[in-house]
Amino acid sequence: MDELESSISVGMRELCCRLGIAGRSFARSAENLKEAAQIRISEEMLRTVVESEGKAVLKASEQEQLEFDWSAADCKTSTPDGKETTRMYASADGVMVPATTEAEKHQRRTTVQANRAKMTREQRGRLARLGTVKKGSDQRYKQVYVTIFYDQTQEHRLVGVTRKDHRGLGKLLKRDAARVRLRAAVERLGLVDGAVCLRNHLEDLPLEKILLDFFHLSEHVNDAARKTLGTLGANGEKTPASEQWVQEALHTLKHDGYPPFFEKLVDWRSSLRGHKRKEADRLLNYVAQRQAMMDYTECEKKGQDVGTGPMESMCGVTTDRLKGRGRRWDLDNGESMMALEAMYQSNLWDRYWANNALCHRN
Repeated sequence: MDELESSISVGMRELCCRLGIAGRSFARSAENLKEAAQIRISEEMLRTVVESEGKAVLKASEQEQLEFDWSAADCKTSTPDGKETTRMYASADGVMVPATTEAEKHQRRTTVQANRAKMTREQRGRLARLGTVKKGSDQRYKQVYVTIFYDQTQEHRLVGVTRKDHRGLGKLLKRDAARVRLRAAVERLGLVDGAVCLRNHLEDLPLEKILLDFFHLSEHVNDAARKTLGTLGANGEKTPASEQWVQEALHTLKHDGYPPFFEKLVDWRSSLRGHKRKEADRLLNYVAQRQAMMDYTECEKKGQDVGTGPMESMCGVTTDRLKGRGRRWDLDNGESMMALEAMYQSNLWDRYWANNALCHRN
């Protein structure tokens, strides 16, 4: 990074990063940079600049040097009864990204060596020596965690990423919770898709309650209805009777509370036999284990969200550049690309580059 900073200006690095995370490939981004700004840079150099800057962003985030000018106390919203309060949401999820395996790295090196062997000595003399091969992944897809803290309007939000394991996720959540001063908000809610690991880490934060994403719950209810109350056609659409049952069950949970909802499920189970009753048991066990996460009635009264839409959106945008036909990444490079997008989604992009320019001048 020091070598890049001494030879490439801050403005040039920002342009490379903007096009690098927005383009479909580094080759296309280099071409766009040439046409848009009349700046010629090789595909490999652009890749180096972008990935190195992403790693610098990760380091700055870990050292809490990414500055922002808000905290949980600024996350104000109006309640249905006309009062004003401060409210923040916290969420986390895991997303799979394509990784370069050890076998693929070995195959690439073998192909390059074979191509060089066909060249003349003069041609080989113009090429750089092959460097040490970085160790590849043991699987074609690896999990990366994404976190987000945001207010009711999403005007204020902080997005984080880590390729570390669940312990790294826990550290990231605690660090960002402290950075946004989560305790300063009057209402503090966690939203997850029901995964036990995610819920456990959110329980370590100063949250009032943790909610199960209502959409994920509805998927489980819909799936159970299809398997027990019948489907229509080859697409497996629910029958009118099963559709009505699902709507009534979810409406009961959201507006009347958990006890009437569970009672409705028990009545439904008692009418089933054989494998259908086993499907009903799966749903009953699922909701029983997450009873404390289904306080939707109180959320409805306070105007609080019960869905992880913002979290799902961040999982999509932070990995959009990584996914696609033929794309494979070393995990550290993939994480650095996600870090740049996370910084942009956190509305910290301009501040980061302004601080870089100021440090460069000084």
